[in-house]
Amino acid sequence: MTRGPVLIDLEGTEAAQPDTAPAVQDDMDMPQGVAMQQVAALASRRPSRLARWFWSVTVALVGFVVSLAAWDYITGLLARSPILGGIATALIGLLILVLLIIGLRELAAFGRLRKLDSIQHQAKDALASHDLMQARNVIGSLEALYSNREDTSWGRAELKSRQSEILDADGLLGLAETSILASLDARAQREVEAAARQVATVTAIVPLALADLFTALTSNLRMIRRIAEIYGGRSGTLGSWRLTRTVLTHLLATGAVAVGDDLIGSVAGGGVLSKVSRRFGEGVINGALTARVGVAAIEVCRPLPFHAAKKPSVSSLVGRAMSGLFNRS
Repeated sequence: MTRGPVLIDLEGTEAAQPDTAPAVQDDMDMPQGVAMQQVAALASRRPSRLARWFWSVTVALVGFVVSLAAWDYITGLLARSPILGGIATALIGLLILVLLIIGLRELAAFGRLRKLDSIQHQAKDALASHDLMQARNVIGSLEALYSNREDTSWGRAELKSRQSEILDADGLLGLAETSILASLDARAQREVEAAARQVATVTAIVPLALADLFTALTSNLRMIRRIAEIYGGRSGTLGSWRLTRTVLTHLLATGAVAVGDDLIGSVAGGGVLSKVSRRFGEGVINGALTARVGVAAIEVCRPLPFHAAKKPSVSSLVGRAMSGLFNRS
């Protein structure tokens, strides 16, 4: 047993300094928006060629078997009772007609999306080359696109009355943005805010493992479809899925579905996420990533690129969406 102070010889050892001390690891990992990253990976993944062949052959086989069974059923029913066989034949013919109409609607939806894309590319070329004639052609296509839309009537009238005064491509396309697309931009941003709010709420409140993933997937699909409808590209089921894949593939390629310090700072105000629960932090991040998807969808579906008007920022969209939902400081 020792008495008195114990001296430890530090000679030959390096004294610890505050600047060289290891960083303290936070027990709560920073939220990463797992649900939205899984949705992006799921929607943007291209099936392999073998998988495409498998599903093609499976659909063809099922269609062949169903058609053959229906043919045998109809011919047997006609042999037993011509009246019942005629009714069954009429019903099958009606079903084929409905399927044909659905197919035509899907083709028309793809055509509308291609038209939006074509107008946007022409506008980009006109802005790059400062070609006034090409810009006027874009304005003509834009007016034709919205000719039957009552919600753009005031903007089209304003554009028609003032376009003769503008003699440069930049000004003419800027006038079209502020007169026709301003109200549509506001509606599209409200859709983004609503989707971000829904995804954040479900992620923060519902404890089920797959609830946030399902909500993120359905909310983003619905948001992208509505944004396309707002800008005039009403898309069917296949068109919505293809548009969603295009948007999310672009976001994955640019790394915009990853959570970085810029996103954390824009939606969390510094260190707020460290003061709330893990679920609430995931909710905020998933909502912010949904807003990023919405902004990308607006850029894809908008017939004119952002030039005179300012592209909506993720932080402002998330701020309005989360207002009153999460306490922020």
